[in-house]
Amino acid sequence: MQTITEDALKQAWHRLAAGSDLLDEAVFPPTGTSYEQYEDHAEEDGYAGLYLVLEEDGTVCGYHGPHDNAFIARDLDETLYFLAEEAVRGLDATVVGQAALMDRIDPAWGRSFRGGGTDGTEPAPLCGRDPLEGFAWISGSWREQAPYTSLEFFRGENVSAERIALLYGADPQHVAAGTRLADLSEGNGGTYDNLLTDWDSCCFGQSGDWTFLMYHETAPGTRVDAAAFAELGVTETVELSACLGKAIYTFDYMRDGHRVDDDGITELIYYDRGRTPYLRGGQLDFLNRALRRAELDHPELTDEFALYFHALETSLGLSLPRKEIAEGTVRAARWARREG
Repeated sequence: MQTITEDALKQAWHRLAAGSDLLDEAVFPPTGTSYEQYEDHAEEDGYAGLYLVLEEDGTVCGYHGPHDNAFIARDLDETLYFLAEEAVRGLDATVVGQAALMDRIDPAWGRSFRGGGTDGTEPAPLCGRDPLEGFAWISGSWREQAPYTSLEFFRGENVSAERIALLYGADPQHVAAGTRLADLSEGNGGTYDNLLTDWDSCCFGQSGDWTFLMYHETAPGTRVDAAAFAELGVTETVELSACLGKAIYTFDYMRDGHRVDDDGITELIYYDRGRTPYLRGGQLDFLNRALRRAELDHPELTDEFALYFHALETSLGLSLPRKEIAEGTVRAARWARREG
């Protein structure tokens, strides 16, 4: 791989800009040779735009903010593509409009933009349905920690919702009796809308390929580890956790005992429409692509949490039984009381 120099990149960019009227006023971003130089530049000048770090091995890293990789590119054409992406964001605020502008610069780049990456993968098929009829229906209330703070999902061969609930500390009598959410909320109407869920309760069940468990806090003294999951046949887990008071909303995905990510648990609040939240080509790039598809298909969705949840539905198949939760017929239990 040929090392990309600042001069070579500038010359290539100027040639690209000269061939497209869209890029006439696009400014080549400042560059450095280390992340520390970027930090100094941002701190001294208050710079908040794109900054390029040209590393010794020829890699180009684009940064929008501290610890925020806009992209990592390993050849000249890929770097130019990402610079063009950045330029069109300043020309049109909509993702649909940005895709059309990328078409004008290079039709192949337009296809790449719609696919969410530069590896030639074709864009996913059109969604063709109302996203709020799927998993995204719960995104708004979950953001407010209703009905529960944590939405946890488990997948594997013959994973039992009852055994998962018991593992987390559900009262065995409630589980055995088939207790429903309405049974725990007598006096509150037994419905999702007017239920003030207790911090010592949970809901659980099966939806699609996933077993789900919803709760605020796990039962006191409960510790659930990888060995316990393996014993129950769990091979994948997803946890979505909301903390309204601190504005912290996280997504955590585990597969075969290993976290699937590139840099720790990711906060959903960092997702910004039109920008891929995860490393291009990384372990969560499939979610980047699902988000881009959601952005293109559903410009009417102004809530980025709803877009994110819709992307989780289309990429991982997450879902929850809306009617059962709303009517209070979903399985539920209080945490078992522990002695001592």
